[in-house]
Amino acid sequence: MSQPAESSELINVVALLGAAVVAIPVFRRLGLGSVLGYLAAGLAIGPFGLGLFDDPQAILHVAELGVVMFLFVIGLEMRSSHLWSLRKEIFGLGTLQIAVCALVLTGIGLLLGFAPPVAFVAASGFVLTSTAVVMQLLAERGDVALPPGQKIVAILLFEDLLIVPLLAIVAWMGASGNPQAATQRWQDIGIGLACIVGLVVAGRWLLNPLFRILAASKAREVMTAAALLVVLGAALLMQVGGLSMAMGAFLAGVLLSESTFRHQIEADIEPFRGILLGLFFLGVGMSLDLHVVAADWRLIVAGLLALMLGKGACIYAVARLMRSDHRQAMDRGVLMAQGGEFAFVLFAAASASGVIDAQVNASLTAIVVLSMALTPLFVLLQRRLTPAAQPTLEGVEAVSGQTGSVLIIGFGRFGQVASQSLLARDVDVTIIDNDIEMIQSAEQFGFKIYYGDGTRLDVLHASGAHSARAIAVCIDNREAAKSHRRAGNARVPARQVAGAFVRP
Repeated sequence: MSQPAESSELINVVALLGAAVVAIPVFRRLGLGSVLGYLAAGLAIGPFGLGLFDDPQAILHVAELGVVMFLFVIGLEMRSSHLWSLRKEIFGLGTLQIAVCALVLTGIGLLLGFAPPVAFVAASGFVLTSTAVVMQLLAERGDVALPPGQKIVAILLFEDLLIVPLLAIVAWMGASGNPQAATQRWQDIGIGLACIVGLVVAGRWLLNPLFRILAASKAREVMTAAALLVVLGAALLMQVGGLSMAMGAFLAGVLLSESTFRHQIEADIEPFRGILLGLFFLGVGMSLDLHVVAADWRLIVAGLLALMLGKGACIYAVARLMRSDHRQAMDRGVLMAQGGEFAFVLFAAASASGVIDAQVNASLTAIVVLSMALTPLFVLLQRRLTPAAQPTLEGVEAVSGQTGSVLIIGFGRFGQVASQSLLARDVDVTIIDNDIEMIQSAEQFGFKIYYGDGTRLDVLHASGAHSARAIAVCIDNREAAKSHRRAGNARVPARQVAGAFVRP
């Protein structure tokens, strides 16, 4: 009796997978990126395309877990000490950017003739960036761990912290000063803070013992289940507290970042993250209501221009004010010039409170979806029109007068593993590399890397190769590694070269 329903659900699953399998390779081949491919595929199979799905919101509710898992993985790669080092970017840069964008966008809304409450709600939704879109684009470019990418991550974290205050303000605007509503808002804030404290306490003292016990069982599927339990449990706890699920997952990741099980947990989560994040973008594409766009296109075009141009200009100005160079400021302005997934929640809450009507809610939602869809195109256009930035030696220290027991040449994946193993045994290590971006990125995580070319004898001498007990050549390119080894043998007596390591 249930066979038709089960068949229909299977058709939906096949349609989702088929759309992704067809669209993503095509869009990546065209250089348009996977985000735009998912959005286009969602539009094609959604209510305003082939009509295979009529309730995109149901998919979005499940697919939001992709964003949650993405932030968990980012948290795993960011130690608590590094997060603390970003406090100025999170609260300083984040506050300034949000304040400037909110004031400008609210002013634009008032100039367009909207009532102050409507202008404020629209600006509040527009000012918060899409974590899913930005993080995916950063990941595709390999920029998440670089200093400019870390500043963007810090701003996104601050935006997540604003969710509860903004929802409270919208509820207050709709409650018209109801004292019971005010009491409820303070209770919600207290619950949110308690949830954060509870998550931090549980993460610091319970998670590592839990994974040690589970690892002793030698059951791989149990470790995978435990990893999912941690991610979803942290997200649920934050949701109960009225906070962002993504922020809860990020905090859980940070708390596990120094765990010995970090790499295993990341490997277990990664397949779920990729599939669910793709499903989220498919759901966003499906949710674009073309009827609303056609019926109110003048307002939507004006709102879209105000959002992307106004917000992008504000972000650029703030970045320049905070001493970012022109290219970094332009990158940030284009990358973050869209509305985010939280806008859907904020607009729905404002509509339920009577602050905006259903028509305005639909139009604002369409503007946000269109801005998310256009962002990959604008990023691609901006990077093609703007000449590539040349790495500078600013903040990079050249090697000179080092006396480490072991000299490591190259700080790629194998170099990182080798250095961590030696440092764990209190071996005095000197590390050199000639990749400036790698050096700057490594310093963000507490490593001291010196700039130098390992094939030059003078650089090897300055690195302490003449007194080193061993030289480890950790270069990905085999021919380059041979050149480095020949240079090392020319400088160091054969008895002092304990070994040279080449990553296969």
